[in-house]
Amino acid sequence: MTGLSMTNREITATSPKLTIGSLRELTTVGVVCGIGAAYSAALLGAADLLDTVSRAEGDDPIGQVLSAVASVFILIALFVSAIVISNGVDTVIAGRRGQLTLLRLIGASGRQLRAGLVRAVGAVAAVGAAVGIAVGTVAVDITRIILVHNGKIPEADYSAITVMVVPAALAVVGTAVVATFVGTRRTLASVAALQTVRRGVPRWRPVIAAGTAAFGALILGLACRMGENGSTAGFFAAFLGAALVSVGFLISAPVIVPRLVSVCGRAVGASPSAVLARKNAVSDPTRTTRSAVGLLIGVTLVTSIAAGMTSLHKAVRNNWTDLTPEEIATNDKILSITTTVLVAIIAISVIIAAVGFISTMSLTVISRTREIGMLRAMGFTARQVRSMIFRESLALTGTAVVCGLLAGIVFGSIASQSLIGHLSSGMPIGLPWGVLVAIISGTFALAVVASLPPSRRAVAVSPVDALAVA
Repeated sequence: MTGLSMTNREITATSPKLTIGSLRELTTVGVVCGIGAAYSAALLGAADLLDTVSRAEGDDPIGQVLSAVASVFILIALFVSAIVISNGVDTVIAGRRGQLTLLRLIGASGRQLRAGLVRAVGAVAAVGAAVGIAVGTVAVDITRIILVHNGKIPEADYSAITVMVVPAALAVVGTAVVATFVGTRRTLASVAALQTVRRGVPRWRPVIAAGTAAFGALILGLACRMGENGSTAGFFAAFLGAALVSVGFLISAPVIVPRLVSVCGRAVGASPSAVLARKNAVSDPTRTTRSAVGLLIGVTLVTSIAAGMTSLHKAVRNNWTDLTPEEIATNDKILSITTTVLVAIIAISVIIAAVGFISTMSLTVISRTREIGMLRAMGFTARQVRSMIFRESLALTGTAVVCGLLAGIVFGSIASQSLIGHLSSGMPIGLPWGVLVAIISGTFALAVVASLPPSRRAVAVSPVDALAVA
């Protein structure tokens, strides 16, 4: 068999083609790494540009501060990328259970299969990161040339490329490799893990998850109290509390997310295609969690920033009555610009998660070719199949967005309270209506985009051919 060679002791199976079939299956990895690298290059390039401008104008250099801020946002993007890449690769592996089980039965080890997979992911991630770094750097250089030409920034000795993009690119590739190694470790561990038998959730997981989330909630309450007392540490406590609550949720996500999808899925209707869509959305709890969790994290991050700034804005308007109209107008402008910039920066997380969701939906629908063929043979029309896939996509995205919006509003409002609680009465709840409407509209658009390619492929295959798929 190609890619297998006999030795005295074992069969080596390190060709990535044996594990994933084709490098095209890793397209999502390349796209995510490209987006992450371009984002990193743009942020670091902008920080270097502003640092050079401040030096040229005789102001204090702000490059280190901006680089530190950029690093935080880059780490967030890498975290979301790791989840998307891990889920995407694991979905590809799950779709090849039969082939991988056969390889294991004839002697290939999980370590060998994983080695080939990791090398393939590393190669694809390196190409994506290189392209992304080039695109991000060129975009910053073009922007700089335009600004200098229009007199917006002074002539100075600007760097064409900042050296920090090198470690950023390495971080992107390293994230992809580590996420693949960790995410597929259980899947490739043994033949039993490749079977479709469902495993129960370990008993310790809900206990640890509940304890972590409860401790995080206590810290969030403490952060609000610290904010009312004027302590500058309140914001850091709020960040830690939100992180712990999020970790608790992620630990228990395989249990919680499918149940949330089942509840929210009732909103997609009661027709036969809607009922099947709701059941398909939760038929595989691992896949359900995989599909929704990345998008949920991205929406939570964006909403947290927008809600926090809106809450801060509301507190300034309602409680700082000693400001003059000019000062109020200036503060409104500054806060609005800051909110727009921060939301635009963090929105990359949603984009990365959306790419992963579209890929996961396509792969999971392809894996159900035989099931769809059976439905067609039983009388389901092409329109009903499209409707079923769209409603399934809508149930998953809707759950992620609803939960992300609620969590983001809570986290953002508490963060604002931890900063200026001593300067305001009560805790103003931030409701960034523009961002909320944009996210909800984007959810519907994402559900449509994610369902179109797989539904077209699904209805293009005749029922006879679909039923013949092994």
